[in-house]
Amino acid sequence: MEKVSISAVTREGIGVKGTLSQIRAEKKVPAVVYGGHKEPVSVTVSVKDLEKIVKAGKNTIVEIALNGENELALVKEIQYHAVTDNPIHADFQRVSMKDKMDVVVPLKLEGTPADVTNYGAIVEHILRELEVRALVSAIPHEIVLDITPMTINKGILAGDVKLPEGVELVTDKEAPVVHLMVPKEEEEAPAAAPAADAAAQPESSSTKGKKDEEGNLAKK
Repeated sequence: MEKVSISAVTREGIGVKGTLSQIRAEKKVPAVVYGGHKEPVSVTVSVKDLEKIVKAGKNTIVEIALNGENELALVKEIQYHAVTDNPIHADFQRVSMKDKMDVVVPLKLEGTPADVTNYGAIVEHILRELEVRALVSAIPHEIVLDITPMTINKGILAGDVKLPEGVELVTDKEAPVVHLMVPKEEEEAPAAAPAADAAAQPESSSTKGKKDEEGNLAKK
């Protein structure tokens, strides 16, 4: 698996007003490195290094140079500013190449079922990620699912997805992943309402003084 190397610096002045603003002004991002039976460490990393990790893909192994040592980690979360979309915090989880771990992997669909072309079926992608268990070295960036053989009457469940070697499914096998929907035909417009009873209509000048069906003179 691809590995990205970055540097981190222990973060000082935690809780001091203005510290975070200064860190971000220097094109750095506050972060935490935790897990691996060690104490969490607050650090800073460069925005450039974070961009390098994101470009490499989800579940990329990150080698962090920190305090003269190298630690392996996975990015668990990167938080972004709601307005500027700039990274404002990152979480790194220490990992061991010898241990299996549970991770979430994006699920990518490829191919076009014949029923989409022939009958106008619509692909409904229900489950977009799978939780799997694997050695860190075997964790994929994404899982590709070929939906070309799909038909309208048969969907794909999580248990149907072929996983890479050494990867086990954690997600419920019966969880629906994708199926084809048949577009509903447009419903016909409702029939016009029947004409209202003549007696309910306002009396016109042409009906005044005429007899009704029983021969009685209509009242003026």
